[in-house]
Amino acid sequence: MLQETQLTLKPDLAVDYLFDAHSKREYEEYIQKTVQYIKAFLDNDCFYSGESVEMLKSRKEGISVNSETNMSVDQALREVKDIFLDHAISFHHPNYVAHLNCPVLLPALVGDLIASSVNTAIETWDQSTSATLIEQEIIRWICHEMNFPSQSDGVFTSGGTQSNFKALLMARDHYAFTHYGINLKENGWSNEVSKFRIFCSEKSHFSIKKNAALLGMGYDSVIPVGTDEEMKMKTDALVQAIEKEKQQGNIPIAIVATAGTTDFGSFDPLETISKIAREYNIWFHVDGAYGGCYVLTDSHKHLLNGVEHADSMTIDFHKTLFQPVCSSAFLVRDKKYFRYISYYADYLNPLESRDEEHPNLIEKSIQTTRRFDALKLWFTLKVTGAKTLGSFLEAVHYLALDVYDSIKDDIYFEVAHRPELSTIVFRFKIPEISDEKKLDEVNLNIKNTLFNSGKASVASTKVNDKIYLKFTLLNPRSTKEDLFEIIKMIKEQGITYTTNN
Repeated sequence: MLQETQLTLKPDLAVDYLFDAHSKREYEEYIQKTVQYIKAFLDNDCFYSGESVEMLKSRKEGISVNSETNMSVDQALREVKDIFLDHAISFHHPNYVAHLNCPVLLPALVGDLIASSVNTAIETWDQSTSATLIEQEIIRWICHEMNFPSQSDGVFTSGGTQSNFKALLMARDHYAFTHYGINLKENGWSNEVSKFRIFCSEKSHFSIKKNAALLGMGYDSVIPVGTDEEMKMKTDALVQAIEKEKQQGNIPIAIVATAGTTDFGSFDPLETISKIAREYNIWFHVDGAYGGCYVLTDSHKHLLNGVEHADSMTIDFHKTLFQPVCSSAFLVRDKKYFRYISYYADYLNPLESRDEEHPNLIEKSIQTTRRFDALKLWFTLKVTGAKTLGSFLEAVHYLALDVYDSIKDDIYFEVAHRPELSTIVFRFKIPEISDEKKLDEVNLNIKNTLFNSGKASVASTKVNDKIYLKFTLLNPRSTKEDLFEIIKMIKEQGITYTTNN
């Protein structure tokens, strides 16, 4: 006979910890206390505490979790301050100019708080209801801004890498189906696919090669195309590369153009590339993760001419529209392309129950459970407006030009390019030193010393195998004086290191 076990529930604990109608007072209390700690984080003097890896790792007792852990919210908040908030990177700080991490807008935080608290799952209508309509409206809005046709569509994703993955998957499966009658989704691999080739700029995002490998096509299926002095894809080199692959018996299936390269912010000539894609009858994808949102500006909108011919597009709102991560979208010019990733599960979105009036967004996503990431952007657009967001983007572009103008003739700097968006790639140099390896060492020392001191965070990259420093400007509150101060720190550290070594 089985022994009966009686579980004793503790209603007081449920009230304390569960978010529901019984815990409204506790919810308000927790949020108010947390806000005080976040406000203190905003008062940090430096972008980073400068704490060493060893010192952070030494806080094992505070970081560790175990089954015996049971502390008050006040205790946990003190620990998260000590372990995380005191040492978190402050992307809003004027001395943070390293990567594509933007400061976030207050309306976006409100939208994110609502989405996190309500915890809507966006995959099916019966879990999301009007949340589905809000995401679809944001997709409609951005498709309209890109001048996509009426049958266009899209879906929110985790970021540019996932969006680019979907683009390559669709390009591969669409070509296999339309040219060979092969249904890769149903039947899997075929010999023809091993000859498929994708073309992109040599300055394109690493996710193109990474995703080609994840899709089973391998790094070698991606053919890098040379760039000009402005770091834009050479269209004559693109045609030559396509013809060369055809002569070798390979099969061109797609071109990936970049609207805002990660390092240089360069826009490939989209209009011309779109014509080449049409001539060869192959997929045209635009990776606009960085530069796509500049469609909202008067200064850069023309650089996106031709994007309306794209079969698919990547755009990241968490890079240049001041949204908390994640906030990204994948767009297609024809919603029928989503058939290459759709799947119908009896327990979730059965095919026989498919209803255009009650859409299930899972049909367009490779994720199942998915946050309501569209709400924060919707709330931002309602409160801030698209025109204001565009003005922020123009502001950081003109800041980049100010920095460029201030250092392009300085004997201590070598500038790689004139900024097209909001990045500046440059190299500290000493006129008397011609050894490139020594200059590489100096530039790495500058980057690491400034970061470890908490004074400033700059990025590094390589141009022609030489190490360069990089500013990525995404903070419209930054001033010329803020940036000139970082330039001054770079110069002082470079001279100091060179003198001592």
